[in-house]
Amino acid sequence: MNKTESGIMSSMLVVVAVACVLVSRAGCQTTTPTPSIFCKAFSTCDSCIQNPKCLWCMTNGTCTDYPVSYILPPPAVCKLSQARWGVCWVNFEALIIAMAVLGGTILISITVCCCCCCCCKKRQSGPDRDEERFARRREEIRQRADERKVERKVRHDDIRKKYGLVPDSDHPYSKFENE
Repeated sequence: MNKTESGIMSSMLVVVAVACVLVSRAGCQTTTPTPSIFCKAFSTCDSCIQNPKCLWCMTNGTCTDYPVSYILPPPAVCKLSQARWGVCWVNFEALIIAMAVLGGTILISITVCCCCCCCCKKRQSGPDRDEERFARRREEIRQRADERKVERKVRHDDIRKKYGLVPDSDHPYSKFENE
C-alpha cells in the first residue's frame, strides 16, 4: 500500500469516527435498547440528545421526537440552524456543510490520486517509445551512411580503373610494373 492509499484509508477512518460522534453517542456503541422515553420530558439539550430519538430545538428550548420520516427535520419542527441532534454544539446546517466539504474533499483527492496513477503509468511507458523511435532513427542514419560509403567506394574504384591504378585490371591504360 503506498502513501496515497494509506492517507485515503486514514482519512476514511477519521470520517467514520467523526460521523459516529456527531450522529449519536449511543449509535456507535452496542448497548441494550433503553425503554422508550418521551422526549418532551427532557428540559436541557444535554439530556435530550442522549436519546437518539429526540431532537433539541434551540429556538424554543424544547425537546421533540425526531421526525424519522424525513432525513432532515422540516422547518415546521425546527429550523436547521437551531436544531441539535447527537451533540449540542453542532447544528444541522454546520453538520451538512462540514459533511459536504469533507465528502467533496475525499472525492477530489480520490480523483487526483487516480489521475496521478494514470499519469505515472504513462510516464513509465513513455521513455520506451522514445527510445524505440531514437533507435530506429539511428539505424536509418547508419544504413544511409553505409549506402553512401558503398557508392563512394564504387566511384573511387571506377576512377582507379580509368587511370589504371587497379593492379589486376586488363584496362589498356594499366600501369606497367617493370618500367
